[in-house]
Amino acid sequence: MITTTSSPSPIRQTFALVGWLALCFTAAAGAAFVSTDGWYSTIVKPSWNPPSWLFGPVWSLLYVMMAVAAWLVWCEGGWKLQRQALGFFLVQLLLNALWTPLFFGLHEPGMAFAEIVALWLSLFASVTLFWREKKVAGFLLVPYLVWVTFAAVLNYSIWRLNP
Repeated sequence: MITTTSSPSPIRQTFALVGWLALCFTAAAGAAFVSTDGWYSTIVKPSWNPPSWLFGPVWSLLYVMMAVAAWLVWCEGGWKLQRQALGFFLVQLLLNALWTPLFFGLHEPGMAFAEIVALWLSLFASVTLFWREKKVAGFLLVPYLVWVTFAAVLNYSIWRLNP
């Protein structure tokens, strides 16, 4: 017997998209409670360190793209069929939220680097699993993977420049 899953109703899809957006931006909201106490402005950074104003717009766009990607995968069978893909997505989102307190709050670039490597690995798994389920969802995570790769290199450089 062949069973098919019907897609969620448009109302349910809309609520789910809002939920994914809220979840992704909640991961970002934790950063608002982390005080750098001026630490970041005093450390040595590589010459290619981006200006501070760039991070807000980039992360805002990435969080929207992440939410839409997760929502698209969720629409392909919900949690029941997408447990693994969405599970990896949630792991990387948690790791994403933990990086800021490690790096900026605790002033621990070494620990933050180890953590961002774990983030990168779980994000790569998310991209791969999303791509298999819905190519556009995987594609939407690629800019995020590129940004996290850049952030990891920057994190490593800062760690090495500030022993």
